[in-house]
Amino acid sequence: MEEKKIIGLDKETAPVAATVPVKEQGKEESYEACKARLKRQGDFYRVGIVRAKAAIKQGARPETLFHNAVDHAAFAIRSRVDNILRPTGINVATVMPYAVTALGFLRQRGLVKPAMGVMAAAAAGLAYYFQHRRHKSAY
Repeated sequence: MEEKKIIGLDKETAPVAATVPVKEQGKEESYEACKARLKRQGDFYRVGIVRAKAAIKQGARPETLFHNAVDHAAFAIRSRVDNILRPTGINVATVMPYAVTALGFLRQRGLVKPAMGVMAAAAAGLAYYFQHRRHKSAY
C-alpha cells in the first residue's frame, strides 16, 4: 500500500493506523493521513477567511476609497475620450506620451495659462462649428 505525500506531513508523524477506504485512484488512505489532510484543508480555509477580512478592512480605509474613486473617474474620462477618438483610429494610449511631452514643455516655458486660453478658444470654435453644422443639416 502506497501513502500519498501530504504537504507538511512526515511519515514519522503519521503512523499507519486503521485504513479508511477513500476513492482516490483505487488507493486507500490511512485514518491519520485523512485526518491530517482535513486539518490542513481547515487551516487553508481559516487563512482564506483572515485574508478576506484584511482585504475588506484595507478597502474600507479612506485613502483607498479616494484612490478607487479617482481611478474610476479617470477610467470614465479615458473611455469617453477613446470613444471620441475612435473614428480617427487613435486612442488615449497612443496620444498620451506626446501630450505629456507637450505639457512638460509648456510648463517648463511658463506657457500653461496661454495654452489653456488657446485650448478654450479652440474648444469654443469646435463647439460653434458642430452646432452650426447640426443646425444646417436640420434644414
